[in-house]
Amino acid sequence: MIITTDITKNYGASCVVDGVTLSIPAGGVTSIIGPNGAGKSTLLSMVSRLMSMDKGTVTVDGLDVSKTGSEVLAKRLSILRQDNHMTARLTVRDLVSFGRFPYSRGRLTREDEGHIDRAIGYLNLVELSDRFLDELSGGQRQRAFVAMVLCQDTDYVLLDEPLNNLDMKHAMGMMKLLRKAANELGKTVVLVLHDINFASWYSDFIIAMKHGKVAAQGPADQMIRPEVLSTIYEMDIKVHEIGGQRISVYYE
Repeated sequence: MIITTDITKNYGASCVVDGVTLSIPAGGVTSIIGPNGAGKSTLLSMVSRLMSMDKGTVTVDGLDVSKTGSEVLAKRLSILRQDNHMTARLTVRDLVSFGRFPYSRGRLTREDEGHIDRAIGYLNLVELSDRFLDELSGGQRQRAFVAMVLCQDTDYVLLDEPLNNLDMKHAMGMMKLLRKAANELGKTVVLVLHDINFASWYSDFIIAMKHGKVAAQGPADQMIRPEVLSTIYEMDIKVHEIGGQRISVYYE
């Protein structure tokens, strides 16, 4: 379980994350939603220690992320950031192999190669494994970065807006893969999402942020409700049910 206690981040006079305390359950898919500027990405960055906290603590299965050694934390928690730009010309396999660095320190073993092969296969990248990243479509590159994160073989997988720049078809494919990773590999997947419909369909637990605070949190079926969403987004949102699954429809 990931537990944050009163974590805060300020940029000058602006408080981006304001005393957030929450528990992210182990297992399944947790989505963090909310309007732009709500503090979602900053929260995820502090949880993963990519960004320092001005105040508060974060623990992952009891490990304090600010005090735990990088070599230990990197085997428990992995993160995919929004800005995944590589200056080096790498193949898909080269990129995915970076996920083994916490274990191999650059000297890949047979076990590492097995993890790389499985991650490439899991993300349906076998036929692309020797292609360079700059030769791929945006959706294919995004799958390669997710394969790298899965190759790290951590219990917790954090993804900051993994659907960025993906069309509807590729976004749905990505969410299916993440749902599959949670179900079949036993991963705890935590992601920042802007699309409420995807959050509704694929999440077990949803955290909604607004103005740097947690506005609401709970199981998906309790969160995808008009009275909850309309308050968070400050607009009239109606929720329809199709096949027993709640999906959101927006109205100004």
